[in-house]
Parts: sequence; C-alpha cells; structure tokens
Amino acid sequence: MASPGFQFKDREDAGRRLAAELLKRELDNPVVLALPRGGVPVAAEVAEALGAPLDLVLVRKIGVPANPEVALAAIVEGDPPEMVLNEQVMRHSGADQAYLQRERDRQLAEMQRRRRRYLGDRPHADIRGKTAILVDDGLATGATMKAALIAARRWGAGRVIVAVPVAPASEIPEIERLADEVVCLHPDPWFRGVGGAYADFHQLSDEETVGYLRRVWTIADRTASGVALGREVRIPPLGLQGDLVVPTDPRGVILFAHGSGSSRLSLRNRQVAERLNELGFATLLLDLLTEEEAANRRNVFDIPLLAERLLQAELWITAEPELADLPLGLFGASTGAGAALLAAAELGDRIGAVVSRGGRPDLAGPRLADVTAPTLLIVGGNDQTVLDLNRRALEQLRCEKLLRIVPGAGHLFEGPGELEIVTDMAGAWFQHYLARSEVPLSPPPEVAKAPLTPAEAVRAAAEPLPDPDDPEFGVAFDRYGDARVVLLGEASHGTSDFYRARAAITRRLIERHGFNIVAIEGDWPDAAVIDRHVRGLPQRRRNVPVFSRFPTWMWRNRDVDDFVKWLHRHNSARPAGERVRFQGLDIYSMFNSIAEVLAYLDRHDPEAAAMARRRYACLAPWSREPAAYGRESLSRGYAMCEEPVTRVLVDLLTRELALARRDGDEFFDAVQNARVVAGAEKYYRVMYYGSAESWNLRDGHMFDTLKRIMDHVGPGAKAVVWAHNSHIGDARVTDMGVNRGELNIGQLCREEWGEDARLIGFGTHSGTVACASDWDGPMEIKAVRPSRPDSHEAVCHEAGIERFLLDLRPGVNPEARAAMAAPRLERHIGVIYRPETERWSHYSHAILSAQYDGFVWLDQTRAVVPLPAETAAGEDETYPFGL
Repeated sequence: MASPGFQFKDREDAGRRLAAELLKRELDNPVVLALPRGGVPVAAEVAEALGAPLDLVLVRKIGVPANPEVALAAIVEGDPPEMVLNEQVMRHSGADQAYLQRERDRQLAEMQRRRRRYLGDRPHADIRGKTAILVDDGLATGATMKAALIAARRWGAGRVIVAVPVAPASEIPEIERLADEVVCLHPDPWFRGVGGAYADFHQLSDEETVGYLRRVWTIADRTASGVALGREVRIPPLGLQGDLVVPTDPRGVILFAHGSGSSRLSLRNRQVAERLNELGFATLLLDLLTEEEAANRRNVFDIPLLAERLLQAELWITAEPELADLPLGLFGASTGAGAALLAAAELGDRIGAVVSRGGRPDLAGPRLADVTAPTLLIVGGNDQTVLDLNRRALEQLRCEKLLRIVPGAGHLFEGPGELEIVTDMAGAWFQHYLARSEVPLSPPPEVAKAPLTPAEAVRAAAEPLPDPDDPEFGVAFDRYGDARVVLLGEASHGTSDFYRARAAITRRLIERHGFNIVAIEGDWPDAAVIDRHVRGLPQRRRNVPVFSRFPTWMWRNRDVDDFVKWLHRHNSARPAGERVRFQGLDIYSMFNSIAEVLAYLDRHDPEAAAMARRRYACLAPWSREPAAYGRESLSRGYAMCEEPVTRVLVDLLTRELALARRDGDEFFDAVQNARVVAGAEKYYRVMYYGSAESWNLRDGHMFDTLKRIMDHVGPGAKAVVWAHNSHIGDARVTDMGVNRGELNIGQLCREEWGEDARLIGFGTHSGTVACASDWDGPMEIKAVRPSRPDSHEAVCHEAGIERFLLDLRPGVNPEARAAMAAPRLERHIGVIYRPETERWSHYSHAILSAQYDGFVWLDQTRAVVPLPAETAAGEDETYPFGL
C-alpha cells in the first residue's frame, strides 16, 4: 500500500505494480531498458518479474540557463549521440548555440562516466527485433523519454513500449505517437512533478544504482548458467567450516559473525546474505567455533576468541583470487556484533563498513573508540535492554555511525516484514560504504595511428619465434642485451612453455651478453642451495629438500631442473669469479632463513649464535604457522618480535667489514637471510591490513634484494629476473597500480635504471596449466580457457601466429604500440586457478605497450611436469633436486 496522499511508497513499490500490469500482456522477447538513475529501481522490479534482461539507455537532459529543471534538449548515447531539441523552449530560454554545445559536451562526458560506473565492461543487451520496454520513475516534459525512444528504434527494436508509474496526462498522447504502446499507472491531470507521487523519492546514489543492476544481473546469470555460485570452504588453521557465495562481478565481500551459539546455518543470517548476494556482494558465513569449542557455552561469549576467528577468515579472504582486492564488510548479530567490532578495531582501514543486527556492540569494550569503519547499529524497538546498550555504544564510537530502530520489532526480528527491513538497511549501508571508486586507465598519446585493426597491427610487427628448445629461440632477444637488468615474466606459475622460453632467453643473455645473475621469485635459502651447486661451492646439509614449500611445482619441475643442469655445466668451464649466480628474491622463508643465520653463527661465533637463538626464540611458537604470529601481534597491539629479530640483523651488520673480507659470499648469505627474517616478521604483521600493503612490502623486499645482489657482485653485475607478469610488468599502467595502490619490481627497476631495465611479458591463449584450486591444495592439471574477446590475449591470438616476439620499446613498431595502448583485460594465473570465476579472479585491465618493453606470445601452452619432493635413498645429496 502507498502512504496516504501518495500513489507509491517508493520506486520499488512502483516497479512491482508496473510489472504486474505488464505481466497481463503477451510480450515477445522483452528487454527492459532503464533510464538511470531514477528508472533503475523501477526497471529492476519489472525485469525480475518478466525474467527479462536489464540494460540501460543513457539519456541526459540539457536544462535552460536560468532554470536547469526545464528541459531545453535531451541527448542520448549512440554512435553518433542523438540530440532532441525543444525548439519552443529554445526560443524563449535565451540560450545560444555556444551554450548548447558546451552543455552537450558536458552531458556526453557524464554519460560516459555513468556507463563505466554502472556497466563496466558488460556488453549492451541485443534488442534487435525484440520488445524494448523503456522504464523511468516518471515523465515530466517527456524530453528524455523521446530521446530514449529514438535510440531504441535506432538500435533495431521490433517493438517499443514506454512504461512509467506517473506522467502528466497532457504528455501521454505525444509519447503514444512515438511508441507502440504506453503503460502509465497514474496519468495525472493535476501533475506537479514526479516526486509528488512518491512517499520516498530520495536522490539515488551511484552505489544504490549499481546495487539494483547487480541484483538483477546476479539472479539472471545464476539462472542462465545453472552453476551454483556457492561452495564450502575451510578456514585455516583450524579448518573452520564456511559457506562462500561469490556472484558475478562481486563488488565487495561481507564476512558474517553470528552470535549466541548459532552457526553459519542461521536462517536469519542466510536470508540477509542472499539479499546481499542479489546486490552483488560476496558473502562468507562461518562457524567461528569448532564442534568441541561450541560444546563449551563460555566460548560463545569469549569475544576476543571470536574476533580472532574473524581475523583468520580475513587473512584467508586476502589469499583468495576473486576476493583479495574487494572491499571488506562485517555483519555481526548478537554477540557476533561485539566480535565484529573488535576485529574492525584491529584491522582499521581494511574494513570498509560494519553492520550490527540486534547486536551487542558493548562487548567490544573500550576498543569501540578504535573502530574507523562506518558502523550501522540496527535494533528492534521492543528490544529495550539491547537498545539501551546500543545507544551507549553509539556514544563511544568515534567513526561515522548510525543507529536505526525497527519499530515494534523484538530481538530476533521475527515479525512480518521485519527482517526484510533489516536486510534493506544493511544492503543500503554496504552499497554506500563498500563502493569501489575505480579510475579508468588512460592510454598514453601515440604519434602514429595506422588504419589497421589491433590484430593486423600486431601481425605486421610480430617476429615469429621457433620452439623454445630450438637453439635459435634466444637470438631475437639480443636487442635487450645491453640492459643491466632483464625481467622475464610468465602468465602463470605452472606453464612449461614459459619456463623453457625464459631458460632459452637467459642462456643467450649469459653466453652472448655477459649476464651473471639469475634471480627468481623464490625463497633465498632454497635458491642458495642451487647457487652453491651451480657454482661448485661446498654444500651444507638441510633438513628439508629445496623448494618443498607449497607450491612445490613452481620451481621443483623438469624445466627448472634442465636449466640448472645447463647452468652447472656452463659454470664448470669458468673461473670461480666469473660463474653465474642463482639467487632467490622472495620473503616467505622465515624459519629456513633463521636456521641458516644460526648455522652461520655457529660456525663463526658460537657466543653470537647463542644470543641470536635467544632472540629468535620469540618467533618459535609460530614455526608451523607464521601467519599466526601476525594475528597474535595484531591482537596484542604491538610488534612482539620486531626488536629482537632486527637486533640480530644489526649485530650482523656491525660485523660486516671484518667478516666480509674474510668470507664475503658466506657472510652476504647470512646477512640476507637475516634480512628475510626481519622482512617476513613485518610481512606477517601487515598482511591482515589488505593485499596492497603486504604486496608492496613483498615486492619492495624483492627489489631491495636484487639491488643488494648487484651491489655485492660489483659494477659488472647484469641480472635476469624470473617472476610472474604481475611482478615484472610496470604496475603504473595497470589496475593494480592505478586502483589498488600496488607497486612491483618492474616499476621499481624502471625508476632505478630507466632504459637499462627491460621488462618482457609472456602470454598464451589456451592449453593446460599446473595449479591448485585452493591454497595448500593438491596440484591439478587444468585446461586454460580460451582468452576473453576483450583481452590483449585475444588480439594476439587473432594475429594468427603460433609464437612471436612483439617489440614494444618506444620508437619501435609505432602502429603495434598504438594498437596495444588501449586499456584491455590481461590474464594472470597464479598458483591458484579457478576457471569458473576467471573474469574476476584472473583478469585485470592494463596498457600492454607501456607495461612491457617486449611481449612473448605462445598461443598454445602445456603444464609443467613436477619433480618429486622426496629424495631417493643413496642419491647424491649435493645435487639440489635429489634426482
């Protein structure tokens, strides 16, 4: 029912009633086109009821100079855009052609912004020969609807229906002359404005508009695909059970904290989650206690324990490809609200918004004042005790905050429509505060623009390559031989062709151009074992095989083994001082590096070794799960082990001058291991604050390590780096740099060495890849889906050449550089590959011609062959892979 004096309660009410009227008609293949913003909530209800696709027709009004509400003209999107001018208003408005042109340009720019913001890269619905239903929240002068009608006809609609809740009765005949049918629920002879028909006619935000669109698209995509979007997950280290649902193109992720002993199966939370899924949010409902813990009633009220479980879940989220970069919100109920707010206080800006339903925020205690995330407290009007507690908690909160009361509702919101009110409040809060503001990538200006398609431009510039096993493969890369650093990427961690290609290029750079360092995206102590092997240095016994940490196949595979054998042979024929090094750049080997530091000190200074053991003992409780150290430091509010592990490094560095002269390489190795420990200690602390902070710390560490290796080798140092494309392509021209604030090794190398650093990316269209479905999961061989048509990979595939090098250096191949300067999607497969969510898990936008100095294309690729991680009895233990 509408409120007294109004025709409609709100736009959704109007949409439901309009849908009921349209359902009476036999509509042939309907497509609903909304006029944003106001028409979107109305159209969403119509599209859902009809089971029809929902798209937008973007129309902007040009108002008269003195009164912008009066339509002088309307402009509608298209190629070219169409403008409908009201000649009578033009004559009396005082507007001239210069004003009209300025407003036209301004409104066109706004239309382009809205299309990017609302639709992203979602393609237009095809309305050719179909019934187009144009929907707005009402008509005033009808100017924008007339423009939309013109657009629908131009796009080939077979039939056009205009459907609006309200319009002035005098305007309807004019619209009827242009449309095949007009459906208006309230033709008003005393029209005083569209808003006069609505009890709630608030100005919609972009976030709300996107939310309505995503809701309809999610339902439609789920129906069309028939594939369940949800899956059960296990959250380490305890294997807590959770239910994850990820809609198409997720706009954020909501982590639920239930309370009072209920589980992830709580019916009320699941209803809220389903509504949030419709709005485009991923949701994770999680059992915060194990079965044994839940049996002890006291654990239900252990707020610090529950908050710690939310921190564990947040860390898991940051490692999931389709979730890591999404804004994170917390939804807490009952005691879970206290845990959610305590976790929000710990995580700071990592949390985008918090909603409490009938919650106990007071249980977060004094930490309420530390919450920075906008917080909504929802309480039933009849839940007086909890309402009083929420009012007091509201006073303690220092963040953006709001208390909403549901009149007449009790603690559980069990009355008719009460839970729906809660879900609408929560949905609106998350839509507003978890909005991602993405800046579109801007292609650099290009001097030459050839009249070629992108594929034709790439085909003309592509230099065909032989198979990577052909001795001639590396010849094409001589052009990069004058650089000090050449970075070689890969589009996945589990593709044999990338390893073989990098090995062939590296062999050429070593043999013909004097490169003397191979630095990999791998752990320092593991790579050091291989380094000692290939340089003929004495081996030291280890407790574990090299590269046995997940994912073992990344470096412990047949192609790396072949390259190591070649490097050993190459070095054997050279003096010790001219042998090529094999070094690791990564930060994950905290406890292996501790063992290496202690082993070095045991050999050279037992007293210092004893002191270092006492200091490193701070980290001992977390040797099996380093991430738990970060959680503990977070909950205690300080870096527990920062000072002792840093002290070990400082002590080593004070001995540098004397020891470096005596055993330079061995001492350098020990110092670098100490740096790894110090860096890893910090890494495990910052990883809870989101992927950008931990990513930047990791890549900064890898770059610093590369510089130190080169400084250690001396002025003649020349390095080849093997790492993923996401590390070696310049981050400044990708979504990761522009929208996520992430840097990488490629960017840092360009900033440090300019043209003496050359970045070479790799790509493929399809094939197979070695990967896992979850972190620490078993290795699988999966088919790589053919590249998306809106990707850089699709352009390369369309060029029709099996293998090629595309030289992207400035001044070379200007047509190809221009063609690859358009922002397109680029695929990144890490150790985890989920084809079913590939667009959101593994693609992001990039400007390829500015990202790399060269791009290697291998159209069909195959997975690596892993080597066993167990060593065989009686084998030569000096050989790194034990085969």
